Amino acid sequence: MGVMTAADHRIPKAVADVLALPAAYADGRIHEAYRWLRANEPLGVADIEGVDPFWVVTRHADILEISRQNDLFHNGDRSPTIVSQAADRQVREMMGGSPHLLRTLIHMDAPDHPKYRALTQGWFMPQNLRRLEDQIRVIAKAAAEKMAAAGGRCEFVQEVALHYPLHVIMSILGVPPEDEPRMLKLTQELFGAADPELARDADTPPAERKFDMSVVVDFSNYFRALSDARRANPTDDLASLIANSQVDGQPISDLEAMSYYIIVATAGHDTTSSSTAGALWALAENPGEFAKVKADLSLIPSLVDESIRWTTPVKTFMRTATADVTFAGRDLKKGDWLMLCYASGNRDEAVFDDADHFHVDRKPNRHLAFGYGAHLCLGQHLAKMEMRILWEELVPRLSDLALDGVPAMSEATFVNGPKRLPIRFKMD
Repeated sequence: MGVMTAADHRIPKAVADVLALPAAYADGRIHEAYRWLRANEPLGVADIEGVDPFWVVTRHADILEISRQNDLFHNGDRSPTIVSQAADRQVREMMGGSPHLLRTLIHMDAPDHPKYRALTQGWFMPQNLRRLEDQIRVIAKAAAEKMAAAGGRCEFVQEVALHYPLHVIMSILGVPPEDEPRMLKLTQELFGAADPELARDADTPPAERKFDMSVVVDFSNYFRALSDARRANPTDDLASLIANSQVDGQPISDLEAMSYYIIVATAGHDTTSSSTAGALWALAENPGEFAKVKADLSLIPSLVDESIRWTTPVKTFMRTATADVTFAGRDLKKGDWLMLCYASGNRDEAVFDDADHFHVDRKPNRHLAFGYGAHLCLGQHLAKMEMRILWEELVPRLSDLALDGVPAMSEATFVNGPKRLPIRFKMD
């Protein structure tokens, strides 16, 4: 990004710094910053020490429009997640100039992106997922029974929310149940790298932590062995499909195969568990909303959408401008970096009535939590189906729901959600 002046809509330092502070995404300060930005500088420039300057996109309409224009705003030219200048240099040194440790769908643009997305898209379409509904319901019933056996008190994140979607996606992927704890730990270390409780180097003070790709290495080593096994003996799971995939008549590379496994094995459950826990947290704090859905189970689908809007597990994605363009009254230059703030768009007062409150019957609910355009979340139908089935099993049996301690969110600027949710309840 070139030299900027005050006329270039620079965001005040106190507001800009919050955008790169993982703790701010846990304690609610990020929502205060977003409110100020939407009202005062909805497309401004954040200039944060140690990070390349970037445009901050906070209004629903602007996020939607940028997401539509995939040729003008690329995912793969720079990091699609906010990184420091030092980390960016290290990755480029390790990866032969590429800014990416992985090459998942979120790191790709056309023409590669649609080709790689097409490899697994059929697995995640509603008509295919319908055949999994009975299997998922068995898993949901088991989760409900586990909660019922807890005796009226439980830590919902650790005991229920984390494990239910994890078991679903690992069943689809082909990872055996005994390896699910390993997958969960690696996922938390990947997405929670900045969280003092979840990070692999949690005992090291944040200021002293060094860039570490060991979590990616551990994931890759696991999935390389699984991939070799599925090439030798294919089954009907998603791992076999990835292991034997071809693009343009050639097998996909090791980097792209490992990246595919990792994104399915992490995003395939973490965001769903966050929205599930976010829903129960909101219902525990809003007994009137809980009473509404208890009295009318047809509200469960809108409860699902509202919990996804409310939690917005994927907080931000970065895009890179591919040409000079005037957008929303701002002059963007080729190579400029932009942060799409989904959690801000999902509380935009211009789109959502009473945006800072949780309403199980919110309609319409045009949330942006799954993204939009070519990069619309591949697993959105599975996530909503899992949550719907779990609430169909839990809500009719659940009563007297309340918090039983202090909940907590994870500290992360990219993907975050509840990490602790102690509750009291009664179950039939």
